[in-house]
Amino acid sequence: MAGNIFGNVFRLTTFGESHGPALGGVIDGCPAGISIDIEAVQAELNRRKPGQSAIVTQRKEPDTVEFFSGIFEGQTTGTPIGFAIHNTNQKSKDYNHIKDSFRPSHADYVYDQKYGVRDYRGGGRSSARETASRVVAGAIAKQFLKDIKINAFVSAVGSIKVDGDYTALDFSQIESNPVRCPDPAKAEEMESYIKKIRKEGDTVGGVVSCVIQNVPIGLGEPVFDKLHAALGSAMLSINAVKGFEYGSGFDGAKMTGSQHNDLYNQDGTTKTNYSGGIQGGISNGMAIYFNVAFKPVATIMQTQETLNNKGEFVDMQGKGRHDPCVVPRAVPIVEAMAALVLADFMLLKRLNNNQL
Repeated sequence: MAGNIFGNVFRLTTFGESHGPALGGVIDGCPAGISIDIEAVQAELNRRKPGQSAIVTQRKEPDTVEFFSGIFEGQTTGTPIGFAIHNTNQKSKDYNHIKDSFRPSHADYVYDQKYGVRDYRGGGRSSARETASRVVAGAIAKQFLKDIKINAFVSAVGSIKVDGDYTALDFSQIESNPVRCPDPAKAEEMESYIKKIRKEGDTVGGVVSCVIQNVPIGLGEPVFDKLHAALGSAMLSINAVKGFEYGSGFDGAKMTGSQHNDLYNQDGTTKTNYSGGIQGGISNGMAIYFNVAFKPVATIMQTQETLNNKGEFVDMQGKGRHDPCVVPRAVPIVEAMAALVLADFMLLKRLNNNQL
């Protein structure tokens, strides 16, 4: 299986399955001498871990990260950083009913067709549990990018949306509720809706928005390695993501050039920021902001018709522990992938300037 490595200079390789002994990864290219706060890394994992509230999967995993190399006396050594997160609460028998059948809109069928074998326990490698490794690496990248602020939050659950743009929001409120929405009134509405959906045995999608501040000018390349293209690729690699837009996004298609152009201030900043902090594929020093759309979780607790491995139609009902809505736990994953992209591009810039 290819496609397990992310990044060019700051590179992450991940391994493991949802119901295997452990997940983990190796980070290559992290510079030496970066002070690492292990508790801060664990705090990021705690934001992603299952069982943290009544509106997420009730699988109980401590998700404690263990580092094996690359960090000595609280600092990176410049050598590969190896780590693992052990699985402790697998209930593989919950998936016996799909051993020979394929869940609608899941990766079951395509994995079986591509590889001729699949780990049906929790989806194996296709499980969103793989993203725990990304959060660890992203937490390391954040500490390398200590002057850059990355804040993701839930801006929509189903049709319930936060009004206005990010400039009117208080990011300190993101962690004040289990939905991770900085608008307390909308957060309460979203939480109630997710609970209702769960009782119905169904799932619902949503949107995670991300704002990146204090990004230096000059990250990104003008043709095939545009910064926004890398961010889009990173976000679309996350399980259940169906869409990515940055800056004005699809709303920009409704505007005229005179409305959309970001006019300059004398210091080079812009009066508006429809560009989303990126022009010509290169960061311009303004805040980078984007939206990531997540589909409803494919496994639902309702009976649906599906196919088995004999090509027969069979009825299937979901079992086990699943998120009714992924976006609350996806917030740290979006931040982690953004951090990995920015760390990679910061090091690429240093390389191009012969500063490595």
